[in-house]
Amino acid sequence: MTIKLYCFGESGNAYKAALALELSGLEWEPVYVDFFGGEARSEAYLTNVNEMGEVPVLVDGDVKLTQSGVIQQYISDKTGKFGGNTDAERYEILRWVLFDNHKLSSQNGVTRFLLNFLPEDKRPAQAIGFLQGRLQAAYKVLNTHLEGRDWIVGDGLTNADISCCGYLFYPEPYGFVRADWPNIDCWLSNIENTPGWKHPYDLMPGHPSDRGL
Repeated sequence: MTIKLYCFGESGNAYKAALALELSGLEWEPVYVDFFGGEARSEAYLTNVNEMGEVPVLVDGDVKLTQSGVIQQYISDKTGKFGGNTDAERYEILRWVLFDNHKLSSQNGVTRFLLNFLPEDKRPAQAIGFLQGRLQAAYKVLNTHLEGRDWIVGDGLTNADISCCGYLFYPEPYGFVRADWPNIDCWLSNIENTPGWKHPYDLMPGHPSDRGL
């Protein structure tokens, strides 16, 4: 049975789930969610898909899961991939997934949205500056950790990498300049060179140009 993933191309959180699925070798297909058109806030979506009004949502037969970290863990449990080889690695992966959720993805997503998907006259400059300052600190933590490392945990791709890279491949400018962080840059290249890797706009339906942006 083919796994379905409710997603849209502009969502870095959905990308984490889609990339994990794609690289795992599981059979899956995207189900486009018109997030900017309000689909995720519709009564039908809230009732039948996800009461949280969010993507991603994974449906595998009778199993329905939301939240990217949960979906990534499900894929690891199903395939034995990306979850670490020891208890120490599994805890370390979880530590970085939680770091990403709190320090990277949540703030990257908001900052990117404010700078690229809102009219210019509605962009809150003070809030954007605050978020970018916090993100610079988070990038420094990640860049320092990656000194002398190819991957965040262990000697291969794990959910820590898939989670932390979620927003870092997007082309829209929001304050992350890859060249400013050489260790992050090398690490992202390692992910790009992983067989089967795809850019979020190639992996999931939905692109800003579809909405005339």
